[in-house]
Amino acid sequence: MQRTLLPLFLFLVVALPATAEEITLKDGTKIVGHLSTVLGDKIEVETHYGKMVLNRADIVTISFPENNPATGAKDNTPVPNIDEYLRGTQYANKTGLFTLTVPSDWKIDPKLPHSAVVFAGLSSNDGMCFLTVTREEFNGSMESYKGLLDLKYRKSFGNYEMLSESPAHIDGQPALLISFRGVLTKADNTPVQYLVAIIPSGKTYTRVAAWCVEPLFHETQPMFEKILTSYRVTTSTSAEATR
Repeated sequence: MQRTLLPLFLFLVVALPATAEEITLKDGTKIVGHLSTVLGDKIEVETHYGKMVLNRADIVTISFPENNPATGAKDNTPVPNIDEYLRGTQYANKTGLFTLTVPSDWKIDPKLPHSAVVFAGLSSNDGMCFLTVTREEFNGSMESYKGLLDLKYRKSFGNYEMLSESPAHIDGQPALLISFRGVLTKADNTPVQYLVAIIPSGKTYTRVAAWCVEPLFHETQPMFEKILTSYRVTTSTSAEATR
């Protein structure tokens, strides 16, 4: 089981792309722009020529640039130097200014690398459960953000299926908990299941995502819910005080 799980380290909950997407329609038309709104069967795209509204039924593919990198292309987005620590069950991130409460047998996992939007990566010591914290800007509603994530997940996972969504309050803010499952086609078709908290704050959305292989999810879901709902925003002073 441990050997099978190792590829999971390579599959974080993906962030929304910072560069433009390429959308191919049934008539062969290709549109380059940013997905800004997803409502029902309509998708809004911001292009250099203005805003366009597309029918989802007319879309053949959406190519996210990080899934198809150009040969030799380099991502020049700076990766932050994350100041973080884990003491007992208390995880603190001074760069992202937030804390989490995790089980005592969890660790900061160096195999879950940081990026310009991924501020934290933790896992259980047995390598069975994983968690990331992603923060990104999006100038749209929660419904639109959730719709974009849905499109992204469909692109990234085989047999993708949204299982549930429910409102929540995390750190005093309205939030959303979603659960989905899928297959990691590049990791021996490993079935995984995710629980994701989406926490909006102005034009910023934070996603706390936890996952494990699907057969273990039922028994780990209560633990995942406790971790996700323990998310708290801090200040630099309060983060320092918890040292």
